[in-house]
Amino acid sequence: MKKTINIVILGLADIAQRFVIPTLLGMPEHFSIKAIISKSGRTTSLFKKKINIIHGDYSEVSSIPNVDAVYIPLPNGLHAKWIEFCLLNKLHVLVEKSLSVSYKQTKKLNDIASKNKLVLLENFQFRFHNQMNVLKNMLSDGEIGKLRCLRSSFGFPPFKDKNNIRYIKDLGGGAVLDAGAYTIKVSQIFLGNDIEVKSSSLFIDPELGIDLWGGAFLKSESSNLFSEIAFGFDNHYQCNLELWGSAGKLSSSRIFTAPPEFKVELLLENGFGKKNIRIDSDNHFEKMLFFFHSLVVGDDDPKNEYKDNINQSRLLEEVFEKSS
Repeated sequence: MKKTINIVILGLADIAQRFVIPTLLGMPEHFSIKAIISKSGRTTSLFKKKINIIHGDYSEVSSIPNVDAVYIPLPNGLHAKWIEFCLLNKLHVLVEKSLSVSYKQTKKLNDIASKNKLVLLENFQFRFHNQMNVLKNMLSDGEIGKLRCLRSSFGFPPFKDKNNIRYIKDLGGGAVLDAGAYTIKVSQIFLGNDIEVKSSSLFIDPELGIDLWGGAFLKSESSNLFSEIAFGFDNHYQCNLELWGSAGKLSSSRIFTAPPEFKVELLLENGFGKKNIRIDSDNHFEKMLFFFHSLVVGDDDPKNEYKDNINQSRLLEEVFEKSS
């Protein structure tokens, strides 16, 4: 395939406007935005001079010529419908997390992608931040001895907009599929894919019918490693990762959402004392898009992404099933 990917964007979520679209525009040798399809005209003024804006149904993507891929930042509850539509129209897909609202949907979508040799990438951009490499290397080097457990918290105060899609049950709202998804993803990265949810606790808002906050305990099936996670929409802001080992601890207070210009600071605690480790600013959105590009043009194999997508969805569903 040619090296410049023609991409169409379905919808204009905040993450798309603030981070993904500006990053795409800064990568002209890798991506060309053919159009944004939006059902609302009020949020498109930022890009209307640079990008073709189509006001209409998302299905119009199938009538735009020479499209290779789509980026889908729609509400969770709409993901499955439009991922399937795009895959059946032979388009590669980058989709915001969570990929779908059920394990059954996610399994079906990844089977379609695999059968049609198409990329289906769930956007956890934090995977590509350099702090992840530093943490992995320090763990491998024995800076904290042998890993014993992982703790991660991601949550924030209530949204001012009471009509926020995260509060709407029919659109796949709730803390598990939003903030909780990050903590589950990072648990797999450090503990492996054979973890299972052993217990969970969710507070379901009686009026909204969605989970506002909660937590879970996950354990590896092949070792004694475990993960303790917490998340929520009605919490003091937290964006943390703690790796606790036999001889020390590694911590990050901005593991998931470090802006491109932000300098992350890790904390190492061990028998030699405490040490702050400064990580240079890093654009994990750009790195994520480079990875998506490499998958689409065939430089990387998407098979591992199918497996990871399905495993992520399994664990999300287990959080709901094990809730007490």
